[in-house]
Amino acid sequence: MTSTKNKVRKILLGKNGENGLIFKIILYTLLIGISFIFLYPLLIMLTKSFMTIEDLINSSISWIPREITLQNYANAFEYMKFFEALLDSLRVSIYPTLATVTSSALIGYGFGRFEFPGKKVLLVLMIAMFLIPSVLTYIPTTVLYRDLKIFGINLNLMNSVRAFWVPALLGNGIRQTIFILIFYQFFRTIPDELIEAAEVDGSSTFRTFLTISIPLAAPAFLISGLYSFVWYWNETSLATLYFGSELTTLPMSLNSFIQLYSSMYSQGNVTLDSVNSTYNIGVQYAMTLISIVPLLLVYLFAQKWFIEGVDRSGIAGG
Repeated sequence: MTSTKNKVRKILLGKNGENGLIFKIILYTLLIGISFIFLYPLLIMLTKSFMTIEDLINSSISWIPREITLQNYANAFEYMKFFEALLDSLRVSIYPTLATVTSSALIGYGFGRFEFPGKKVLLVLMIAMFLIPSVLTYIPTTVLYRDLKIFGINLNLMNSVRAFWVPALLGNGIRQTIFILIFYQFFRTIPDELIEAAEVDGSSTFRTFLTISIPLAAPAFLISGLYSFVWYWNETSLATLYFGSELTTLPMSLNSFIQLYSSMYSQGNVTLDSVNSTYNIGVQYAMTLISIVPLLLVYLFAQKWFIEGVDRSGIAGG
């Protein structure tokens, strides 16, 4: 009898560091519950994006549509001018991301490996600038980008993707302070003996940076690249301000649609007679999914290296 009780206790509570059945049930219940909280908005968007107008305005239908339609996606592709907007999104995301990662690595290496007068002051100023809300700098930044001159030549960064990648190349990209600090921390952890050994062998500072520091900081490059890509992809307020009508990304098209939809149905009274076949919540959900699918594909492709990079860098959150 005692042996049976011990076996049951071992199964339920665990023994010798092993988790018991009760712990596993609680753990998996919590994980499923938390996962559902994050997946719930996606599931709602997915189901409603396939609903007809009749199902969308029918309050008795929440999850399963009576009739599945692809018309919402057809309208979304047409409204967004998908392929043109996708190309603009890639330009707006890839070029600044490359500039951000390159300059962040160089600046972080300078702060992490060299001592020079005013180093601590510059670090404090960089962090202080990062803490200033970006909305406060919209007007002066716009004026600067419009009137910026070098050797009498007006660069005029407005209405071009240069408004994103030129500041990023100079260390002032979107949330770039975070990436500079990541590289700064990585390069500080490189043993001095390793750098000194390379210098003894005749390696120049730049060659040491390329052949030793960069490979060791691979997780920092991956994390900075992925986060930067996502932030530039999702940026709409600055993109609208800087690009005007010259460039239209997928998130910008979605934001424009949401504003138009809100103005059309500001009172919230949507009926079958008043609802538009293009401007309805189903099309909005379809556009939202279309705009995030490229990000999901990027994450699925790079998730293994991304998780390893986050684990090695000690970063948590998004």
